[in-house]
Amino acid sequence: MIEPPLVSPPTLADAYRLLAESVYRPIAGGTDVLVQLSGQLGPPPDRLLDLWRLDELRGIELDGDALVLGALTTYSGIRRSAVCRDLLPALVEAAATVGAAQIQNRATLGGNIANASPAGDMLPVLLATDATIVVGSIRGERSIPARSFWTGYRQTALRPDEIVIRIRIPLVADRQVRFRKIGTRRAQAISKVVVGLSWVAPTSGSPWRTVRLGLGSVAERPIRVTATEAFLEGRLPTPDTAAEAAQRVAAEIQPIDDVRSTADYRRAVTARVLHRLIREAGSW
Repeated sequence: MIEPPLVSPPTLADAYRLLAESVYRPIAGGTDVLVQLSGQLGPPPDRLLDLWRLDELRGIELDGDALVLGALTTYSGIRRSAVCRDLLPALVEAAATVGAAQIQNRATLGGNIANASPAGDMLPVLLATDATIVVGSIRGERSIPARSFWTGYRQTALRPDEIVIRIRIPLVADRQVRFRKIGTRRAQAISKVVVGLSWVAPTSGSPWRTVRLGLGSVAERPIRVTATEAFLEGRLPTPDTAAEAAQRVAAEIQPIDDVRSTADYRRAVTARVLHRLIREAGSW
């Protein structure tokens, strides 16, 4: 029996069964897979598993002290969500930078995560907020911390029969989250540098705690720069802190030269963006 090149399961259980029985490339909004079908990113997939019908993977809700987003949540859905705007505006800001309106209406957060591009705009925010990626298969569900999910260039901790089903972002009291994207243009640009920064401080004069600094487009995968985080931990956002942190992050990352930018540019811009975020936080 010849397997069809495209299957659209009616339920999540059916999707799990198909993945357990054969090799499929899951597809959601399709904005990345369509490029792969052209052969521009290596051999195109032989068989596609269309997840778009699975309402089980949709929705944005609060679950205790966490914001939970279904894997099929679109960027337009994030931008329209009052919950996201109120509780995590940096996620909304990041969603607004992804492509044009047509892409935002179709592309999904789960697709951005599973595609594992080092330039994924949303991914540094997930790193900065200690998000958890919940994945599922016929064997059940498991949770993977965002910091452990991306393992190499377009590689993830997903097993062959697993798909992303939801994202849990803990909501932390007194946490501030900031996002910046640098691209060739202000819109519809693949990022040269993406920065997600978070810290906890009860007042503007409190030392920073639980600092998280996620970066995109400066390595083969989205990364946390833990040495720079450790330096910022317990410090105030002063001019001296900003200057030293900028030097440290420039030394910690190892970006590459490619068609969009040079390693030196990425290193300098990452340092400058971090300096600016600290400056803005300190209001000086």
